[in-house]
Amino acid sequence: MQHSHPVRPSGLRWTAAVVWAFLPLLTCGMATPFTIGIAAFWLRSVWNGAAAAVYFAGIGSFLLAIMAYDSYDDFPPALSAIVTLGLLLSWIGGVIHSGILVPFMARARLTGPAYPQADLRQRTTAPSHQRRQDEPGWVGRYRVLQPIGRGGQGAVYLAMAPNGVRVAVKVLHDLVDETARARFAREVEAARRVATFSTARVLDVDITGQHPYIVSEYVEGPSLEQLVKRHGPRDEDGLTRLALSTAGALAAIHKAGVVHRDFKPSNVLIGHDGPRVIDFGIARALDQVTMTAGKMVGTPPYMSPEQLKGEPVGPASDVFSWAGTIMYAATGRPAFGEDTVPAVFHRVLTFHPDLSPLPPALRGVVGACLNKQAEQRPSASDVMLAIVR
Repeated sequence: MQHSHPVRPSGLRWTAAVVWAFLPLLTCGMATPFTIGIAAFWLRSVWNGAAAAVYFAGIGSFLLAIMAYDSYDDFPPALSAIVTLGLLLSWIGGVIHSGILVPFMARARLTGPAYPQADLRQRTTAPSHQRRQDEPGWVGRYRVLQPIGRGGQGAVYLAMAPNGVRVAVKVLHDLVDETARARFAREVEAARRVATFSTARVLDVDITGQHPYIVSEYVEGPSLEQLVKRHGPRDEDGLTRLALSTAGALAAIHKAGVVHRDFKPSNVLIGHDGPRVIDFGIARALDQVTMTAGKMVGTPPYMSPEQLKGEPVGPASDVFSWAGTIMYAATGRPAFGEDTVPAVFHRVLTFHPDLSPLPPALRGVVGACLNKQAEQRPSASDVMLAIVR
């Protein structure tokens, strides 16, 4: 099956096509073989080429007869009939034929190249971008189209599922032992219980290969971080919608017994249907501590005080990170800065950011979420209720 990409012809092309069509009329059919011959070449049409040959024979017979006899009255009756028929055919027929071809001539060569539809079930299909040497062509049964991002936990790829649906595949690097893989599998099962509103659904997981991976719904659109960098802080209405939808996503995540642990602007995607929270599928279970094997789980400007202290982390930690994300959307910069890691840590633990850039309706709830004491912060559900009141 072929797919082409039509382009609307310009007014100049339409004018040129109409003038071309009038040439047989203006030249009494003498130009017909040439105009139809041009159409045959331009449209790559064998039938128009054959028609041009017939018109040429008609006009040729008329011209040969004119050169052979001094006047039209000297033509033999049979030759006179043939010459007259040939002239009328080239004149009248050429005008009609050219008129029919006008729209085809105007649109000729304005369609993009046709590409064969790829058989997504075949692994011989090449990726759509120039792959780097260290990038996989396939992750399990998912064909990699292009990289989306890379971080400390692993690499994320835009990929094609066997049924043709685009998905996001995250390949994880840290799950090196069976215990970690088993724990990861349990966490993903919990993530699959998360309600799908305002989140990217977890679709598949595989922990059996060299590099385990998790597959989630692909959300086409920029992250909140990218959006703010390009267009600046969100206005009051946009900020309120963002706060409500992301708080609802957190409430659904927490209800499923999952803690995000890395809620930040780059993990909020702005899709065509609104904000979607991603990467909650790789969170640790509620009874796991933040620091594991000496590695930090989280992004310093959006980490909660308890994360920095290495204390057990629960839903209240996500609420703190949510408030920092809303502050970023309102100001275009992290609430606790982004200079040195020790300086950021110190501010998270001791500094209370200025809430005046927020709309009045959000200042109270965001301030409560930024409380340094986890037990004094509202739950994500309470945050939702506070926003709508």
